[in-house]
Amino acid sequence: MNNLILSRRDLDFLLFDWLRIEALTSRPRYAGQERFDYTSVLDVYEALASDLFAPHNKKNDSEEPHFDGEQVKVNEEVGVALRAFADAGLVSAAFPTEWNGMSIPSVVERAGMAYLIAANPATAGYAFLTIANANLLIAHGERARVARYVEAMSDGRCFGTMCLSEPQAGSSLPEIRTRAVPTSDGRYRLFGNKMWISGGDHEISENIVHLVLAKIPDANGQLPHGVQGISLFTVPRKLVGADGVVGERNDIALAGINHKMGYRGTVNCLLNFGEGLFLPEGEPGALGEIVGEPGKGLAYMFHMMNEARISVGLGAAAIGYTGYLHALDYAKTRLQGRERGNRSAASPQVPIVRHADVRRMLLAQRAYASGALALCLYAARLTDDTHSLDDTKARADAQSLLDLLTPVVKSWSSQWGLVANDLAIQVHGGYGYTREFNVEQFYRDNRLNPIHEGTFGVQALDLLGRKTRVGGGAAMGALGQRIRQTVSRAQAIERLQRHATALDSAWASIRAVTDTLHSIENAELQLANAASYLEAFGHVVVGWLWLDQAIALSELMRGPDESDFEQGKLAACDYFFGWEMPKVAGWLAVLDPVEPTPLNTPVEWL
Repeated sequence: MNNLILSRRDLDFLLFDWLRIEALTSRPRYAGQERFDYTSVLDVYEALASDLFAPHNKKNDSEEPHFDGEQVKVNEEVGVALRAFADAGLVSAAFPTEWNGMSIPSVVERAGMAYLIAANPATAGYAFLTIANANLLIAHGERARVARYVEAMSDGRCFGTMCLSEPQAGSSLPEIRTRAVPTSDGRYRLFGNKMWISGGDHEISENIVHLVLAKIPDANGQLPHGVQGISLFTVPRKLVGADGVVGERNDIALAGINHKMGYRGTVNCLLNFGEGLFLPEGEPGALGEIVGEPGKGLAYMFHMMNEARISVGLGAAAIGYTGYLHALDYAKTRLQGRERGNRSAASPQVPIVRHADVRRMLLAQRAYASGALALCLYAARLTDDTHSLDDTKARADAQSLLDLLTPVVKSWSSQWGLVANDLAIQVHGGYGYTREFNVEQFYRDNRLNPIHEGTFGVQALDLLGRKTRVGGGAAMGALGQRIRQTVSRAQAIERLQRHATALDSAWASIRAVTDTLHSIENAELQLANAASYLEAFGHVVVGWLWLDQAIALSELMRGPDESDFEQGKLAACDYFFGWEMPKVAGWLAVLDPVEPTPLNTPVEWL
């Protein structure tokens, strides 16, 4: 089972041979660390994934959390796995040392977490949210107020959530109505409803701290309009004293559990804040404390949201990858048909991997899943640069590039990781859509990721409407410079020259279309086909990363120990440039000029 979760050989290549993460150890933040530390930590993640996460993945899917009238019941194995995860120090693995963390690079932690998601995305979801919650508090909270939560999360005694959406306000956060009424002691009492809260209610840990977006009413009791009026609050399920001791139940009630097609083991809740079911300190209203300054809550929450977007991309890559490994294993053992050159009934049937179309589907899965994993780890490496580079400008440049790529990491990985799972079912044939085989669950789990943390269309608007414009297009310039460096290096390698030419041409087309779209004054027309722009942009970015990996592979293959692994990676790169990069021209064709049919079609015609 272990070798069907993720490929350790691929992870090691991505981390050490391509991203060269050992160079991080020369920076003060990671001083004293070495490759052995990173491989040892990855060994722990891998063992946990195999021994404690993977065995109950199907049970999570078939036996969902449920409310028995008093408590939300979650499979016992979920708590066992998460306690082992916390006991191993992995909640705080990437926390700074001043917060009692190991301060390992984010790129190593993300690689390790990929193992857990591939093994059991529902159980891993609790951990991901908790880590992101703590990271936000470390970055933006007043230490005296948030340390008790961060310490409890590090120990596995408290889990974390993010509470943004409301029944009437999904992605449109300016429309939220949850109100935070100030009290005489500087705290707030919150009243409102929050929807789609993963990990929102359970007994796995002794407490849950919710990060809640809400608005503070003015002197007339009116809520401010727009995002500028949104503040952020820590609202624990149970009140916590300054000494960290957990006390009475806060006024947070479970209003219902959502039953989703995938990630079934992660309880997903509708929560009511301040309905009076509980009376903390004798009064209705969920008691909470403000994080940072009033009115800046959405800016703070973006710290967690952007981390969550990259985590969603990583989850999609990991689920796509394990689906590929399962399909590959099946294709090597399933006997069906005969080769064209020997159709005699007396000849033995061959494994289906011998058929060209099955190899096509497997190559496509590898190109998508391994490409998405590379994209996510590249983003994590940029995160490390933002934390550890000495030069202020270099840190800012890394942050700018990370911001530009974040919607791509989330959306490309979640879209094409899902396509990989679709192909894994196809490789299995009729068995693929039966519950006796794992690939149908992988597909259902991964189908949630294109919606998690903002739909594809939302990410497209963010990329074209905002991220490509920031700093006068500085991030686009930085990305273009890195792409040109890869093109230049690849042109010196005969096998990669045609790929280098294709990438150079595709990036030039992206830049030209971007300039054209930015020049359109009508915002509705400019963004009408933003999804097509994101499709093309994402493919060019992943094509660049595949070519960059191919350069590293070519360097590895100069010796006598050329292996099937390196050859297989290069074949996946060839596949991507042969089959996927030509799609870019089609996506761009509806952008210059803008093809207006969706924009101009009246609602009545639909």
